[in-house]
Amino acid sequence: MDPEIPDPVRPATETSSKADHLCVLVHGLWGNPSHMGTIASALRKRYDESQLHILAAECNTGNLTYDGIEVCGERLAQEVEETLSKLETDGHRIQKLSVVGYSLGGLISRYAIGLLFARGWLDNDKLEPVNFTTFASPHLGARAPVRGAQNLLFNGLGSRTISTSGKQMFLADTFQDTGKPLLSALADPNNIFIEGLKRFKHRCVYGNVVNDRTTAFYTTTFSSEDHFRDLGNMNINYLEGYAPVVIDPDVYKLPIAELKERPPFPSRIWQSIRNFFSKLPFWLFFCLILVIAIPIFLVYSVRETFRSRERIREHEQGTGNTFRSYRVPRGLRRIQTAMDEVFENAAARQDPDYIPPSAAPADLESQAESSIDKSETLDDSPPGTSPAENSTDNTTKVKKARCGEKSPTLALTPDQFSMIKSLNAVGFRKYPVYIHNHERTHAAIVVRVDDPGYAEGHTVIKQWLDQEFRL
Repeated sequence: MDPEIPDPVRPATETSSKADHLCVLVHGLWGNPSHMGTIASALRKRYDESQLHILAAECNTGNLTYDGIEVCGERLAQEVEETLSKLETDGHRIQKLSVVGYSLGGLISRYAIGLLFARGWLDNDKLEPVNFTTFASPHLGARAPVRGAQNLLFNGLGSRTISTSGKQMFLADTFQDTGKPLLSALADPNNIFIEGLKRFKHRCVYGNVVNDRTTAFYTTTFSSEDHFRDLGNMNINYLEGYAPVVIDPDVYKLPIAELKERPPFPSRIWQSIRNFFSKLPFWLFFCLILVIAIPIFLVYSVRETFRSRERIREHEQGTGNTFRSYRVPRGLRRIQTAMDEVFENAAARQDPDYIPPSAAPADLESQAESSIDKSETLDDSPPGTSPAENSTDNTTKVKKARCGEKSPTLALTPDQFSMIKSLNAVGFRKYPVYIHNHERTHAAIVVRVDDPGYAEGHTVIKQWLDQEFRL
C-alpha cells in the first residue's frame, strides 16, 4: 500500500495562515505523488500545517515523464507558480521555498528552479530558497561508464526506450542551440539553472552505494571515482546515530583492524562452485523472464514514445497546455573548445571501466576527504585539540593523501567530467546510503511504498530531517 500524502494545499479557512514555507516534493520516472508519501508524512510529523505547506507535485504523473526534462520542468514550474498564487489568494504569504527531488524528479527540479530563477521568484523580496535535496537522482545521467559491446547494448538501447527522457538521460540528445546534451547544459556554470541552485542555502544529495540498478552512486553524487568498488572489504564509517545505513559524508571508511587470512586456494575454488550452483536457478528464471519481458517492454516503449512525441508536439505548438511564458533566455553558452579537447584526450585513453589516474581531469571533487581513512585526518591532531580545531590542517593532509592514493576513476564522458566540476563548484553535502536488507535500494531510499523491507529508508529520511532540512 502506498504511503498516504497529507493534503498539500487547502483553503486558508482550513489551515493556519502562519505557515510561510512551501516544500515541493517531486517524484521520478513513471512515478506519482504517492511515491513521496513517506517523506511527506515525515515532514508533517516534524512540522505541522502552521509551519510548513507541502506540495506533492502531480503535473508529471506516470508516462508524462517520458516527455523530457525540459517539458516536465516547465510543467513543474507552472504548478509551483499556480500553488503560490492559490496560497496567496487563500490568505497565505509564502516567503520560503524548499525543493526535494527523487530520481528523475531531481533533474526536473533543477530545470524548474532555473525557470523560477529567471522569472524572478528566487529573489529575496519574493522567496527565500532554503533547502534543495535529491535522493538517488542521476545528475550525470544514466549512461554506464563502459565501452565496447556493453556500451552498445546498455547505453545504446537505453537511450531509445523512453522517448525524449531516455535520450536525455543517456546523453544522446542535443539541447536547443547549445550543441550539448541537456544535462550538460543544465550544469553549465554560467546559466540560470546553476544560478538558481546557488540561491538555496542548504544543498545535499543522497545516493545508494549498492544495489541501485537505476541510478549508480557515481551519478547520484556526481563523483568521478568509484569509492565503493570493494565494499565487502571496507570498514564503513557510519554517521553516529544512523548506523548501519547513512555513511559519514566526510570520511567514508575507517582503517581495518586486521586483515583476515585468506582461505586456501582449493577452498576458494570450491566456494565459488557452490555459489554458482546456488544462484543457477535464479539466473535461469531471470533469463526466462528476460526472453518474455524484453519484447513486451520494447513494444510498450515504442507505443509510449509515439504518444510522448505527440504530447511534445502539442506542447511546442501551444495546442495543448501552453507554457510559452516559460520560454525565457537560458543564458547558455558553449564550453570552450580547449576544455573539450582536454576531456576528449582523457576519454581517448579510457579503459573499459576505468581510466588511469594520470588521465583523469584534475580538481573534479570538492569534497576530496570523503574517501580517505579517518586515521589520516584525526590521528595527527595535536594533543588537547579536537578534530574541528585542527580542521584546516586535516583538510590539507587529506588532499595530499588523496593525491597519492585515489580510488579508481570511472570511464565517464567529457560531458560528465564537466558536469562533475560544475556541480561540485556549487557545493553539496553528499551522503552515501548503504541499505542492506533489500535489493531494490532505489525504491527503499525514500520508502516509495509501505514495504517492511524498506525500513532502512526511514533512517535516511530521519537523518535528513535531523541534520539537513531547515525550516
